[in-house]
Amino acid sequence: MDLGLTGKVAMVGGASRGLGLAVARALVAEGAQVSIASRDALRIDAAAAALREGTPGAQVLAVPADLRTADDITTWHEATLERFGGVDLLFVNTGGPPPGPVLSFDDHAWQQAVDLLLLSAIRMVRLAVPVMASRGGGSILMTTSSAVKEPIPNLALSNVVRASVSALVKTLSNELAPQRIRVNNLVPGRIDTDRVRELDEGRAKAASISLEEQRTRMEATIPLGRYGAPDEFGKAAAFLLSDASAYTTGAIVQIDGGLLKGVW
Repeated sequence: MDLGLTGKVAMVGGASRGLGLAVARALVAEGAQVSIASRDALRIDAAAAALREGTPGAQVLAVPADLRTADDITTWHEATLERFGGVDLLFVNTGGPPPGPVLSFDDHAWQQAVDLLLLSAIRMVRLAVPVMASRGGGSILMTTSSAVKEPIPNLALSNVVRASVSALVKTLSNELAPQRIRVNNLVPGRIDTDRVRELDEGRAKAASISLEEQRTRMEATIPLGRYGAPDEFGKAAAFLLSDASAYTTGAIVQIDGGLLKGVW
């Protein structure tokens, strides 16, 4: 299937590793011009080099930016416009907040989580939408967590704030539809990323078991019997961002191997 992404300009957040890098890789492979951002300058430059090596001739811009701050998001946006002349696609993605139960966090921790997950999304969209509208439309995809459907134990900050992101997606999908801008939510399950490995290590330590045993226990809860590969997530994101899914907006799509058990 031709996704029609050749020449499209995409901004991909949190792209130095994990899900963001996988999405950038899928978009580059489909011919998109990709602007990637992460707060670690060395890692984002290395990610850009890897993307160019994997797809010769790829047009990739790497911008070091802390997506928790409005100034850095603006810097990234302006650098993208200067290099590529516009924005057609936006993949909203950042790292995750620390684990812990609700009452273990003070106001500052909650505000940090809101800045990281919710306000960062609002700020990225606020800048991208006028440019997309001027180009006849666009596509925005936000990644959250399976926690938006089933709260995950000991991930209170993520559970609460990511649910707000899903509400944001549905609200924006209605508000932006007249401008031909689609907004969707992509929900990963147990994708084999550094973030998931770090969480597994913490759970293994708490349960006094090996990391291998922890992973085996988690795989037993997944109907497909394995963790997902980052590129499986990346390809799904590329499809939802593309015109191949032109009639999809306001949706929550799960890439989880059947992990979530609910009907809705």
